Amino acid sequence: MSEPVLNLSPEPSVDQPIPVQPVAPNTVFRGPNGIRAGWRVLIFLAIVAGLVAAVNLVVFLIAHFVFHRPPQVGPISSLTPLAAILSDGAIFVFTGLAALIMARIEHRNWGAYGLPARCAFGAHFWTGILAGFLAISSALLAMFFLHGFHLSGLATHGTTLLWSLLAWSFAFVCVGLGEEFAFRGYLQYTLTTGLGFWPAAILLSALFGLAHAANPGESKFGLASVVCFGVLFCFILRRTGNLWWIVGFHAGWDWGQTFFYGVADSGLKPYHNLFNSSFSGPTWLTGGTVGPEASVFTPLVLLIVGILVSRVYRENKYQT
Repeated sequence: MSEPVLNLSPEPSVDQPIPVQPVAPNTVFRGPNGIRAGWRVLIFLAIVAGLVAAVNLVVFLIAHFVFHRPPQVGPISSLTPLAAILSDGAIFVFTGLAALIMARIEHRNWGAYGLPARCAFGAHFWTGILAGFLAISSALLAMFFLHGFHLSGLATHGTTLLWSLLAWSFAFVCVGLGEEFAFRGYLQYTLTTGLGFWPAAILLSALFGLAHAANPGESKFGLASVVCFGVLFCFILRRTGNLWWIVGFHAGWDWGQTFFYGVADSGLKPYHNLFNSSFSGPTWLTGGTVGPEASVFTPLVLLIVGILVSRVYRENKYQT
């Protein structure tokens, strides 16, 4: 008899259906990528409002029970380093903490919202500083050639000059961080995921201008220039990929405007500035009570900056 033949070939496999992971249905609150952008913005603003309310309560209690008088709150007519540090520094702290909480909720890195730590105060920041100072200098130089702007000697001397230099430098870095992260950090990132980049940029630039409307001496043309700043900054954010270039430009422009040349900044008078200066001529040339930001030369200078940025940074690097 012959030996039985063993069949060593594997049994034909039977296709097994791959289990399908359940997908959460889209709702008014949640979309295909998690919490919808509009709700995330509202949560972010609610956290900021809660932080502001908590700090204001603490300040009120300290003023009432320790100093036995209510805190003095009101509009300011001149800009000082301390006022800039306290106001814009607080804006950066509040919005930064709120964004940190949202980063945990959304499972993202905080740096995705525009200020990655690896780029902090690097080449982009210092390039922006130089560009901002050269930009305000160019606008004032154009006014000088048309006999609208004049420098008339030093305004601060000695140790006061040194302390003013240090204080204003730190203050305007706080201004750049606070205002840029508040309007082009978390909000720009989140609204971009819901509306698209440029609709979000136009909306936030309009709100950026509106936020300056309470400044004493501000004008409609000055507010229009602030909106132009916002649009330019959004364009630079899109090209460079983060806020560090813009923070530097914002700080360099304000530092040159307020401290170095001693001119009004969005209607706020300078304090302990380096040079005394004066304006003469029509408002369209000098900006009137607003300062050079309301001059016709500011939008022109910003347009030139935008053209130069488009030539140097040719790719869109902003990602959400």
